Amino acid sequence: MFFVFFVVPQKSAIDHSRTLAISQFSLPFLLHFGYNASLMNILHSQTVEYLRYLKEQGITHVPGTSKQPVTPVKRAPKAAPDPAPAAPPLAGAAPRGGLTQSVELQLITDEVAACRRCLLHRTRTRTVPGQGALRPDVMFIGEGPGANEDEQGIAFVGRAGQLLTRMIAAMGYTRDEVFIGNIVKCRPPGNRVPSPEEMNDCIPYLKRQIAIIQPKLIVCLGATAARGLVQETLPIGKARGQWREFEGIPVMLTFHPAYLLRDGTKKGACWSDLKAVLARLGKTPPKPA
Repeated sequence: MFFVFFVVPQKSAIDHSRTLAISQFSLPFLLHFGYNASLMNILHSQTVEYLRYLKEQGITHVPGTSKQPVTPVKRAPKAAPDPAPAAPPLAGAAPRGGLTQSVELQLITDEVAACRRCLLHRTRTRTVPGQGALRPDVMFIGEGPGANEDEQGIAFVGRAGQLLTRMIAAMGYTRDEVFIGNIVKCRPPGNRVPSPEEMNDCIPYLKRQIAIIQPKLIVCLGATAARGLVQETLPIGKARGQWREFEGIPVMLTFHPAYLLRDGTKKGACWSDLKAVLARLGKTPPKPA
């Protein structure tokens, strides 16, 4: 029989609180599992060292076999590991509890600034996430940034934006009292219409903004905005003046200010649409000063 000692003895007196684990293996057993001579020499050396230790402690006899099973060493149970910290909530479609609306909007702004979902990021100067009031009566949604917006990072600041500002004032609001955004947050090259893929990549940002600010009404400015938000299929000339709905929010479809700059004859129809928005809010246009 060959003795294998797994516990290296420490130079201290043996007491009953310590149990030395000794396992016996037969030489055929060791050879069966492929142990080589080098390993056996190491085990033999450890055995001799341990026997010397026992002799120093006054122990002169070690039985070759044991009628009683060796008592296993009792170890203190391992403490349960601390539970893994909960993963931080992702920026989801709805506002997260404990965060203010402004913080939620800033998170979206930061995500938009780092966005690489579509190829528009390659040609943009700045992202244009949108801006305005929280809990506004009206949210205006256009198609996408133009050259001026791309330069400044603010929605509707070019010629079309200036006309929109006058339209908003005619309704009795300031730009700071409404929210203004676009279907896409980056300027398409040459002010072209964004592709369906570009709109699909970007629209989740807009939907999250709507969920956060919760406007009472939405005005879609132009065919692209109507198609992107409420999947409108009619041409804007036929769809304008009609109500649609987005997640329980009434949506008015009307012309884009840029179109009104090209065809001033449609301004009257657009103003009629905006007065219908005010009527739905229980308001009337303020009298001119």
